[in-house]
Amino acid sequence: MNLYEQQAANKRRTWAIVAVFVVFLAFLGFGFDAFILGMPFPAVEEFLTTGSFRSDPHRDGFSEEEPRRPMGVPVATLAALLGGALMSAASFANGPAMVLKAARARPANPASPAENQFIHVVQEMATAAGLPPPSAHVIPDPDANAFATGTRPSNSAVAVTEGLLQILTREELQGVIAHEVSHIRNYDVRLMTILAALTGAVALLSDWAGRSFRFGRPRRSGASGEGKSGGGAAVLVLLAVWIILLILAPLLSQLLALAVSRRREYLADASGAELTRNPISLALALEKIEKKFEPTASINHGLAHLCIADPKGALMGEKEGFVADLLATHPPILKRIAALREMAYQ
Repeated sequence: MNLYEQQAANKRRTWAIVAVFVVFLAFLGFGFDAFILGMPFPAVEEFLTTGSFRSDPHRDGFSEEEPRRPMGVPVATLAALLGGALMSAASFANGPAMVLKAARARPANPASPAENQFIHVVQEMATAAGLPPPSAHVIPDPDANAFATGTRPSNSAVAVTEGLLQILTREELQGVIAHEVSHIRNYDVRLMTILAALTGAVALLSDWAGRSFRFGRPRRSGASGEGKSGGGAAVLVLLAVWIILLILAPLLSQLLALAVSRRREYLADASGAELTRNPISLALALEKIEKKFEPTASINHGLAHLCIADPKGALMGEKEGFVADLLATHPPILKRIAALREMAYQ
């Protein structure tokens, strides 16, 4: 695939995963409201108990005078979303400053030739992307790594390690900075903050349900369908599926967030290649990073999704396979290099 096809494909996959995440949260919230709080959901109850929705006034047994039960408000879903949003609010408002402080990053020094070049490259790539220049910062760490942060272009920052500046040529540095500027242009930090809120909401629902099962007992909503054709069995199946997903919810939400993070890395690679018109420059930079792939001591694992390479170093970056891919914030570096080289020959 060429770089434009790569970008389009990764955007589609990103939003498909986000859609699954939203549906997953909605189902967990619906189950909590229906099975724990006993909220009425008339349309769902009608479908589970009769196999059809009550939409035809001429259907046998339906009376226009028959009172309808009021629709339940999705209390648990809304409360969990509010809780998740509040947990993420601080990082959304003060994210850049908090991240830079956590990584011990300092402003780049124009008096240093290497850091002055870095400042100029940041300005060049921001101009190419049509963005205001992010602030440039340097992390005192011998490993080769970089990250971008900021919930919007006006408060964004790009940070690189001293080790990265030592090993890259100017062209390779352009590839890395273009990748990071692409994260800013694509609003990836904002997206991951939203996903953190959704993950927090899922965790809250899981915790609340666990406490309800331990200290009380679930209420039965009107969907019990007693005496109606197969209604009780349908509700039991739905309850069983909900409980299984509830148990797995914290793990599944993390896996979905990691899947989005990996897709955004591929997208930033392709978007960065568009800015430089030189996919090979980033491929060469990633090859050097892969060879010097020691753990980045100044960057904790909580910031891993922001970095160009996993700060755990080769311990994570070189692992491949289904399970390793599921648990990684980044795609394997060798796969990213292969994708970039493929773009170069399109």
